[in-house]
Amino acid sequence: MKIMSVVGARPNFMKIAPFIRAIEDYNNAFREDSQPVPPSRPPSGSLHHSATSPLQHILVHTGQHYDDKMSLAFFEALDIPQADINLEIGSGSHAEQVGQTMIAFEKVLREHRPDWVVVVGDVNATCACSITAKKEHVKLAHIEAGLRSRDMTMPEEVNRLVTDRLSDLLLTPDQLSSANLRAEGAAATAIHFVGNIMIDTLEHQRAKAERLEIATIVQENAIAGQKRPEASPLRQDAFALMTMHRPSNVDDAGTLTAILDFLLEEVAAEMPLVWPIHPRTQQRLQDCGLWEKVLDCPGVLLLHPLGYHELLRLNMAARVVLTDSGGLQEECCVLGTPCLTLRWNTERPVTLQEHGGASILVGNDVHKIRDAYREMLVAERAPARPELWDGRTAQRIVQALVAFEG
Repeated sequence: MKIMSVVGARPNFMKIAPFIRAIEDYNNAFREDSQPVPPSRPPSGSLHHSATSPLQHILVHTGQHYDDKMSLAFFEALDIPQADINLEIGSGSHAEQVGQTMIAFEKVLREHRPDWVVVVGDVNATCACSITAKKEHVKLAHIEAGLRSRDMTMPEEVNRLVTDRLSDLLLTPDQLSSANLRAEGAAATAIHFVGNIMIDTLEHQRAKAERLEIATIVQENAIAGQKRPEASPLRQDAFALMTMHRPSNVDDAGTLTAILDFLLEEVAAEMPLVWPIHPRTQQRLQDCGLWEKVLDCPGVLLLHPLGYHELLRLNMAARVVLTDSGGLQEECCVLGTPCLTLRWNTERPVTLQEHGGASILVGNDVHKIRDAYREMLVAERAPARPELWDGRTAQRIVQALVAFEG
């Protein structure tokens, strides 16, 4: 069986790493015991065989993120092998990225003729390669199927809907996502609840992250020009961690200014605020004349975008996280870090407090953010592990592929 998996941007990299390891494990086990077994749904996490030969895997990188900090560094840190094919699409509008990816990916499919195309998440590459795979009559599997924010202003929501509608195999991270697909009329035989592959990466990389020194992370990634005086090293549960990049929070000058005032005047006034800043957010702060104000605040530690392990280490130690990132929501759930999600909706409701998680939706209303922040400051760290978030999702995905009938 020939499997072609696709990555396009940073969120995909953390999800494809365990999938590649699971294929390698499957093939190693196959070589040790080449006697196949009849197709069946195996026990969770097992790697029993229902194929008659080892799996052939081709990794395609569309190049949606093209600089070393956002791409190559993550491949190296997560031990992802160099992509077999790089489409080098680069940046552009949504239509440009989708259109150029489809043109390039069509040529790849016609040359290699895989049995499966496997896409992950909800970036533009996911949507583009899904459409192209089905036009070329190649079976399609979607890792993280069924996530829904129900916010059609989000490009990611459009990508999810298109990809799930086309997929032959819908690999869901939680039962809420499976229910979404059933409500939309997806065939029950196509839906496979396998768990959250992001947690495979967290568990695989947790020990490496724990060995990092927080002081070293700050020192090596600090943005120049900050007027912060010398301070004592950051202590466990004694600093806030911030990430923010979504247009709803940073594109409107009034919204951005209100959030920034709260961060500088209230959060950074009572504990260090560690802020790995996204290039989009930095540019908007500069455009709005707010950048110097942040640099001058003694309670803020501005950092360049961080690698996976560095950000995970900070999440492990933070007293509270403020973020509009879906991936950090998931990590906070398992780590137990109190989390304010700066969005009005989430495609990951299983991470919310009402479902046993660690996150509260606060949108970009400063009054709501302030109230939830005060609540989180006195909250106990309470790790939660939704069903099948056990670090063995990738193995279940491989088994679902080789056992597929249809």
